[in-house]
Amino acid sequence: MAKRDYYEVLGVSRDADEKALKSAFRKLAMQLHPDKNPGDATSEAKFKEVNEAYEVLKDPQKKAAYDRFGHAAFENGGGGGGFGGGGFGGASMSDIFDDIFGEFMGGGRRGGGGGRSGGRERGADLRYNLDVTLEEAYAGKTVEIRVPTSITCTKCSGSGAKPGTQPATCRTCGGSGKVRASQGFFTIERTCMTCGGRGETIAHPCDNCGGTGRTNQERTLSVNIPAGIEDGTRIRLSGEGEAGTRGGPSGDLYIFISLKPHTFFQREGADLYCRVPISMTTAALGGEFEVPTIDGGKTKVRVPDGSQTGKQFRLRQKGMPVLRSRDQGDMYINIIVETPQNLTRRQRELLEEFERESSGANNNPESEGFFARVKDFWDNLGN
Repeated sequence: MAKRDYYEVLGVSRDADEKALKSAFRKLAMQLHPDKNPGDATSEAKFKEVNEAYEVLKDPQKKAAYDRFGHAAFENGGGGGGFGGGGFGGASMSDIFDDIFGEFMGGGRRGGGGGRSGGRERGADLRYNLDVTLEEAYAGKTVEIRVPTSITCTKCSGSGAKPGTQPATCRTCGGSGKVRASQGFFTIERTCMTCGGRGETIAHPCDNCGGTGRTNQERTLSVNIPAGIEDGTRIRLSGEGEAGTRGGPSGDLYIFISLKPHTFFQREGADLYCRVPISMTTAALGGEFEVPTIDGGKTKVRVPDGSQTGKQFRLRQKGMPVLRSRDQGDMYINIIVETPQNLTRRQRELLEEFERESSGANNNPESEGFFARVKDFWDNLGN
């Protein structure tokens, strides 16, 4: 009897893509599977036919050969792998099951020994929050931190078994850490209850660690803080996290850097900003003042007469070093003109006299210009 066209078997067009082929196969396989049609020879034959068609069309090379030569491409050793035999098209029942239901069972069939390797599990990663001053971030330094963590048990060397004994392969799961149970058409996979998924059992646990292979201890570690480090930077110390169970690899330790607020400076990248209040007379007459620098020194800033609030002075290369670079940021001084308070009678008289003398002298061009524009605005509203 001549074989039916594979596209006809799956009920798809010849230009069907991989997704359409797989969808059609799943639908037919679920309908025709022998578990759903026990004793039905017709369904079993159709199931084999569907599987054979899908095995060819899902493979790009086989599909190309079939599209060109038809069934002849796989006859007489033509590369088809011998689909005409009495099995299920060269694929086992578990292959078919995994292809249809793999994504419902956690992403497909696992490889051999599917559980944890000999009960060994990687230790957990740890986080440590480290506060650093701006001066420390500028210069860089090495700090010592104390981290409470788990270490490998020295008595049993991490095996979890009492010295002189060894863990045994779990008899329930055979060391895989998983057990499978069939329920009709479905197969359910669960963590082995005997070994807790480790694949091993310990008849005589170590009395120092209770069979976990690790103990709690506070460790002292040295952490290098590089010059120029920024707020929020994460430093990874490989293998300095919790020890793994039963000799498994250790996790990592992550140091999260937080910069403490500074008395004078605000940081933006590699640049530093400092707000400096100056007196009204210094702003009007000009003058100078000294400001600290992040390296512990000080520098002099000259203020020209008539300076206003918000005027900025730039001090080149007085900022933070750029991480892993020879570059350095700048320091910016922003002045704030302070209005005098708590005036004496004489001070008030002098300011009032100054106000009278300033009339028409254009000493305050910004404010005079602003209120002139306001007057014009009101005049235009009245017209």
